[in-house]
Amino acid sequence: MDWPIAEVARMSGVTARTLRHYDEVGLLPPARIGANGHRYYKEHQLLRLQQILVLRALGVGLPEVGRILAEQVDEVDALRGHHLRLLAERDRLDALAGTVSRTIADLEQSRKDGNPMTINRPENLFEDIQPSQYQESLRDFPEHAEEVARRVAVMTPQDIEAGQRERTTQMILLADLMAAGHPADAAPVQAQIDAQYQAMTELRPVSAEEYRAVGRSCVDNSAWRSAYEAIAPGLAAYQRDAIEAYATTRLS
Repeated sequence: MDWPIAEVARMSGVTARTLRHYDEVGLLPPARIGANGHRYYKEHQLLRLQQILVLRALGVGLPEVGRILAEQVDEVDALRGHHLRLLAERDRLDALAGTVSRTIADLEQSRKDGNPMTINRPENLFEDIQPSQYQESLRDFPEHAEEVARRVAVMTPQDIEAGQRERTTQMILLADLMAAGHPADAAPVQAQIDAQYQAMTELRPVSAEEYRAVGRSCVDNSAWRSAYEAIAPGLAAYQRDAIEAYATTRLS
């Protein structure tokens, strides 16, 4: 039995366009192409698609997915490996839920006491947040996400932790400037935004419009917004406005 691409898209939740892309890059060739030019898939292709989607859900970039699939020999052994990854991801999400729960408790206590929340170790906000989640938050910027994935693949755990601390430090510094009353286009704020922009362009060129889109995502992307708002209410919009000012004055 085989299934047309439209049926596979319906069953898997993957668009037909994505399935065609997987074929074009050699990840998932169809079992056959009919006289009408439509792609058809058999059980083997469905099992392979399952593996692709599991790996993508774990934050693995497409080039790495292709390498993993090319190296595997036995499907059962491969599925055992994916199962172990999923169990590890479940444990990571449980730990992440604990981190968020502690932050909620701290915020509720600060509101109850009428005092601002004090963050003694800001990196704790990002405890158990791994690069896979950071990459997922970049879903609206696929080219940048792929470059991040390639960079993360060769990073040590120490490098990853340092990167997390650096991102948190940038957010804390911006929150301090906001609390001090600096407008988003003030020179010290723009210096922080410039440092962030330079870090992004170390990976790949970033246009003014794309950087504006990154700024808007600080508010529109729920994962980003939650991270900013956990540090200081209003910080997400402040970052967005600061990036907009930077893109207008420095990049346009």
